[in-house]
Amino acid sequence: MEHKKDLSRRAFLQQAGLSGLALTIGYYWPAIGKSTGEIVRADDVTELMSWISIDSSGKVTIFNHRSEMGQGTWQSIPQIIAEELEVSMDQVSVQYAAVHPTKYGPQPQEGSFSVRGWYQQLLRVGTSAREMLIEAAAKQWHVNPAECYAENGEVIHRGTGKRLNYGTLVKDAARLKPPTEVKLKERKDYKIIGKSLRRNDTAAKTNGTAVFGLDKKLPGMLYAVVERNPRFRGKVKSFDDSATRSIKGVKRVFKVQRPVFGIWCEGVAVVADSLWAAMQGRKLLKVQWDDEGFEHLDSEQIFARMQEDLNKFSSPESFETALKQSSAAIDAVYEMPYQSHSCMEPLNCIADVKDNSIEIWGPIQEALWVQADLSERLHVPIEKVTVNMTFLGGGFGRKAFLDYPHEAALISKEMKAPVQVMWTREDDMGAGPFRPGALYRCRGGVDAQKKIFALQIISATQYSSAGEDKEAEPQALKENTGGIGGIIYDYYKTIPHYSFGSVAIKSPIPTMWWRAPGANIDAFACECFIDELAHLASQDPLAFRKAHFTFDRYRALVDKLAAISNWEARRKNDGWGVAITECFGSMVGQVVKVSRQQDRTIKIDKVFALIDCGWYVNPDIIRAQVEGSIVMALGAALNHATHFEQGKAVERNFHSYPMPRINEIPEIEVHIMENDEKPGGVGEPGLPAFAPALCNAIFDLTGKRVRQLPFRLEEV
Repeated sequence: MEHKKDLSRRAFLQQAGLSGLALTIGYYWPAIGKSTGEIVRADDVTELMSWISIDSSGKVTIFNHRSEMGQGTWQSIPQIIAEELEVSMDQVSVQYAAVHPTKYGPQPQEGSFSVRGWYQQLLRVGTSAREMLIEAAAKQWHVNPAECYAENGEVIHRGTGKRLNYGTLVKDAARLKPPTEVKLKERKDYKIIGKSLRRNDTAAKTNGTAVFGLDKKLPGMLYAVVERNPRFRGKVKSFDDSATRSIKGVKRVFKVQRPVFGIWCEGVAVVADSLWAAMQGRKLLKVQWDDEGFEHLDSEQIFARMQEDLNKFSSPESFETALKQSSAAIDAVYEMPYQSHSCMEPLNCIADVKDNSIEIWGPIQEALWVQADLSERLHVPIEKVTVNMTFLGGGFGRKAFLDYPHEAALISKEMKAPVQVMWTREDDMGAGPFRPGALYRCRGGVDAQKKIFALQIISATQYSSAGEDKEAEPQALKENTGGIGGIIYDYYKTIPHYSFGSVAIKSPIPTMWWRAPGANIDAFACECFIDELAHLASQDPLAFRKAHFTFDRYRALVDKLAAISNWEARRKNDGWGVAITECFGSMVGQVVKVSRQQDRTIKIDKVFALIDCGWYVNPDIIRAQVEGSIVMALGAALNHATHFEQGKAVERNFHSYPMPRINEIPEIEVHIMENDEKPGGVGEPGLPAFAPALCNAIFDLTGKRVRQLPFRLEEV
C-alpha cells in the first residue's frame, strides 16, 4: 500500500471514514441569513459563529452561548435548536460556546434575555442545519428535496422510505450554501419545545462531575486571596507581610486594585502554591488602611438621609388638586433594606495573563463584558482575550460584574503565571456591591367609582454605582410622568393622575443590580399601596386590580389566578394576599395564604403563582425558576438584610445573614398561562410579587400593615 507522506491531519481524517468531521452551522449577528458552513474536526476551534456541530457518527453537539447559573439555559437553548434540527435531546451533548462577539453577538446574561431575546435566531439555526442535511440527502438520491423530510437524526425519502443518518451526510452538507430563507415550524407541530424534558445538567450537578469555577484547575496554577478594605473606598496606607511570608508556600504579597464602577478599591493580595497557604498567610497579614476623604455611615444615618431626600420633592400642583378631589386619600411610607447577593458559590476567577494574551476561567455571568473590559484596561487586542465560562453556583447579577476577573488578571500579570483568586464568604458578602435599600413615600386617592384617581410614589435610594459623592437634587415631579419598576403598564393608562420620581442619596456604599433589578424593591411599595387603596375603596383586592386593567392579557391573568387559588372561597378569618407585577416582558400574579397558629404565630400556608411568559420552552424549568424566585424573595422579606456600622457591612456570613431553611418554605404551586404571545423572561419575574402578596395577606389576617422589610412573622 502506498502511503502519502504529505497527507495532512484533516485529509487523513476525511479519508478515514469521515470520523471526526462535523457540520458546523451558525449565523452572523445581527443579520439573520448570513451564514457559513465548513468541515471541521469536532475538537477543533471553529472560525464560525456556530451553535451546532454534527460529527460523522451522527452525534450532535449544541453550543450554549449563555452562562448557566441554574436558570436552565443549558437545557432550554439546546432544546430550541434540537426542535427544528429534528433530533431528540438524548442525541445531543452540550458545550459552552467560546466568547466571541462577531460569532455569537451579545452574550450578556441579564434581563432574563436568553430565550426571549434569542428564540427566533436559534430556531432558524436549527432549521438551516436541517435543510442543508435534507438537501445533501436529496442530491445523493437524485430527488427533489421537497420529497424528503428529517426525523430523529435522519433524512427520509417519502417515496421509497430510504434513510440516511445525519452523520453520513455531514461532508456533503457542509459544502452547501446555507439557506437564507427558512420556514419555521408552527407551534402545534412542536415535539420537544413546550415539554418538561429532563435537564441535561442535572446528573453532572448531582454526581459531582459538573465543573464550577471553584472546581477548575490548571497546571502550575497559583492561588490568591485578597485582604480588602472593608470600607469599600479606603486605600492601603501600608502593610507588614513579614509573618505572612513565613508561611510555607507563600510566594508574593503585594497591593492590588479592582474597579467598582468609577472607583478603584484596594487590597493586599497573598499568593501561594496552595489555597490553604494563601489563607493562612492572609491571617497573619497586618494592613494599615487610609480611610480619609469619605463618609463612614451607619445604616441609621443612611435611612435618615433617605427621609430627608424624600422631603425635598415638590409635588405638582395639578396632582395635589387631584388628590384633594379624591373621595378618600391615604399616605404611607415603605422601607426596603440593603441586601447581599450571597450566591452559594462565592466569587472566584482564574486568570492567565501573558505578554499579549489573556485567558479567563470561572463563573462568569457576562463573559462578553469581561472580554471587552480586560481588552480595554490591559491594552490587549480583544481577539487575544479568551473568556471560558464554567457553571455558576448562582449569579443574581453579582457575577455579571467586572471587578473580580479584572483583579484576577492583575494578580496573574504580576505573578506571570495562572492564578485562581478565591473570595471567602466574608469577602463575598462584605465587599459588595449590594442591592440598594430604599425609602418610598406613597400617596393616593380613590374616586366615587371606587377606582384609583390619583397615585404618587417617590423614592430615595441608590442607583447602580460605586456610591454617590454629592447631594442629588430630586427630579422635578410632573403629573403623568415617570415610572416605577414592576408596575403593570395598564395603570399608566387607567389612573387619571399619577406622578413617579426618585432621587439618588449621597452614600459611599457600592450598589448594583440584584435579581429583577428595580422591580425587586419598587414592586413592594407599589403593590402593597395598591392594596391599601383597594381597602380604602372597600373593594376586593383582586377585583380592584382587574378593574384597572384594559388589556385582555392582564384580565385573563387575573381570572386564571382567581381560579387556581380558589380566591372566591376565602373566609373572613383567613389571610389572603395578592400582588401582580410585570418584569422583563412577563406578568406574574401571586396569591399568598397565611394563618394564625395555636401559639399565635403566623404561618405561610401556601403560595399560588401564575406566570404569563408567552411562548415558552420547558415548563419544568419555568416552575423551578418561579419556585426559586419565591424562596429568594422569602429570605429577603423575612430572614436577612445587610446593615452598616461605621461604613462597614455588619453581616458577613450565614450566621448573621440566615438563608431560609427547608422547614420555612411553604407549599408553592406554579401555573403557566397558555397563549401565543412573544416570550418574556422567566429567571427574574417570579421574585417581585411575593413580598407584597405576603404582606397583603398578613393585613387581611391581622389588620396590620407591614411597611418595612425584613420583618419576623412571630413578631406580627
